[in-house]
Formats: sequence, C-alpha cells, structure tokens
Amino acid sequence: MTVLIIGGSGFLGAELLRQACAAGWDVAATFHSRPGDPALAAWHQLDIRDPARVEAVLKTVAPCAVIDVTSAGAEWKVTADGSVHIALAAAELGIRLVHVSSDAVFSGSRVHYDETCDPDPITPYGAAKAAAETAVRLLSPDAAVARTSLIVGNGRSDHERLAHALIAGTRQGALFTDDVRCPVHVEDLAAALWELTRSDAAGLFHLAGPDALSRYELGVHIARRDGLDVSRLPAGRRADTGVPGPLDVRLDSRATQRRLSTRLRGALEFLEVDCEAITSCGKPASTGRGTSRTPSSGPPGSRR
Repeated sequence: MTVLIIGGSGFLGAELLRQACAAGWDVAATFHSRPGDPALAAWHQLDIRDPARVEAVLKTVAPCAVIDVTSAGAEWKVTADGSVHIALAAAELGIRLVHVSSDAVFSGSRVHYDETCDPDPITPYGAAKAAAETAVRLLSPDAAVARTSLIVGNGRSDHERLAHALIAGTRQGALFTDDVRCPVHVEDLAAALWELTRSDAAGLFHLAGPDALSRYELGVHIARRDGLDVSRLPAGRRADTGVPGPLDVRLDSRATQRRLSTRLRGALEFLEVDCEAITSCGKPASTGRGTSRTPSSGPPGSRR
C-alpha cells in the first residue's frame, strides 16, 4: 500500500520520506520544480493549482493515503485553493487525507490554543491556512488536520539557517523577543504524522512541542548548540517594527499527545540532545532520550 506525500521535496516532506524509507514502506512524492532523492520515492511533478493534474496524479499513484505538507506562504492559489483541490480529489477517490496546517491560523489574542479553538487569523498566510482547514474538513470529514508550529531539526531548518546567517552578518534583520511559539523537532513531527496517517483518527490535532520560546530565545539556543557567538545575534521586537503577525501563539498539544505514542519533545530538550550529539564526534550521544524518531512498526495502510 502506497502513501503519497504532496510536497515531498520540502524540509518536512524529506523527513517523512526518510522515515518511510527506514521503515521499508512504499511511498511516492510530488515536487513542483525539482524532485528529491530518487532512492527515497517515485517522484511526480505536480502543480496543485491545477485540479485536473491533482486528480490525475492521485489516480496514477492510487495511494491508500495522502499527506499534504505543501505551503507557499500567503499565495492563496497554492496554500488555500491547492489544498481544496487535494481534498476534493482525495474525497472523490476515497483516499485518506492528512493535512498539515499552522499556528498562523490564530491571532495570539488568547495566547494558549488547544484543538477546540476556532481560527482567527490576522495575516494573509494565516487566512489561507484557515481557509484550507475549513475546506479539508468539509470535503473530507474523515481527514486529519494537524496544526504545527516552528519546525526545527539538525541544522537544516529555515530558523537554524537564519540564526547562522544573522550571526555571520550575511543577512540583515533581527529575531523578535516578543514573538513566541512552541517549536517542534522535524523528526518528532514526521513520526506523529505517520502515526496519524496509519490510524483512522479524524478532526483537528496539535503537533507542537511543550516549550514556549521567543524567536530570539530559539536563536540563542541554536547558536549555543552550534558553538556560535550569541552576542552577535541581533534582537528586536515585532511590536516596534510594524511587521504584521501574531505575537504570542502557544499551541496546546496535550490532548493530541494523549492520543499518540510519539512523544513531541520541547525545544529545550531536543536542542540539548542535538548539542550532545554534535560534541560526541559524530557518535550518537548517550542521553537516554535519543535523537531520532522512527515510526512504530506496521505498514502505512494499516489502521488502529
């Protein structure tokens, strides 16, 4: 049984593929402009703005499930309309759908958000993600919609690269001290998504870590892990810049965590673990907690 990962060439998609390959599962993946590693999956070019092409790819692959990890920021035709096209095709073909959303659907007015909270976006990106959520839940009532936060992992994320660039002076800007989120490790997030995919679970799920950090605090921990000069990391306040966006959005993932066997580590834990792994000369650090996540046994098409 094959699982199709739409957006497989991105950061999260690549980790989903890595875990599937390690587990020996049959996967296919889509790309927009450039395919990923051919050893990990069969690749299919896809522009999700084209509903006919979306349906054609799903019919060709004939997957038992689709994991949609695509995003194009505030570009409505991709982030919102594209998700509608995927949900519609999946529903028509009877394919299970797991849709990845974002904490950007919230304004930050109440700070703490669990799965029962309604979206109240204040940015174009948040509005597009909220619209996508609504469409997915309407068109595919059996789908799982998973909201997440800042995704970090092993030096490859945008947040880690930004911290390095700011310290090196190759990029201008600052990390906000008043912009708070609950970061999640890409390995934990991917493992949780595989667990949802293999289940019959439907509805809204929150997949974020338990530690709330400002973007600046996250950058500091990344810099310390990587042995960089923290004093060179520029700080600022979003509230002083006029840059639109929610300030303090903390996804409460406790209800989802009780339903999953995958543990979502907090940033303070996984950055420490990563640091220990780096300083052990390439050998896995003996922390008792582990630095990698592998989905629990069982084929992607099995249900619990």
